[in-house]
Amino acid sequence: MKKILLGILIALFATTSSYADAETEKSYKDAVKEFKKSKSAAPFFKNSYGYAIFPTVGKGGIGIGGSYGKGRVYVHGKYVADTSLSQVTYGFQLGGQAFSQIMFFKNANAWSTFKTGKFELGAQATAVAATAGVSANADYDHGIAIFTVAKGGLMYEAAVGGQAFTYEAK
Repeated sequence: MKKILLGILIALFATTSSYADAETEKSYKDAVKEFKKSKSAAPFFKNSYGYAIFPTVGKGGIGIGGSYGKGRVYVHGKYVADTSLSQVTYGFQLGGQAFSQIMFFKNANAWSTFKTGKFELGAQATAVAATAGVSANADYDHGIAIFTVAKGGLMYEAAVGGQAFTYEAK
């Protein structure tokens, strides 16, 4: 049984990883456009120092889970770096899903911390679901504001974990 579950988990990771690797210029523009339509995320484009956008993050798990996505970092609207997001979770979880994520940097200090490549978000970090019809009371937490938009899939989850990021200057 453990081998079957491990096989399913590996297949989920492979599927979500390859899906997240297939990003195009259009996918980045479309993701930004989607977040700009959100009443909760739109103001952050004007007020933040910069942002990291992940057009597709693939996530899957059976007991142990993970997610992965590639992204780009923009400072004052200029593309300055590539980034990736990875996450490992543990707890009750089953399924797979894909979502877009954006992280806004409040100021140069928050961006500088992120670009060290040693930046991690702990389990306590929360993301606001950015839907066009909802205005959430979102704000920065430790200089970072995070929003997500579901793209598809189904996942049941009561798990803990954290996100880690890489940063590679362009």
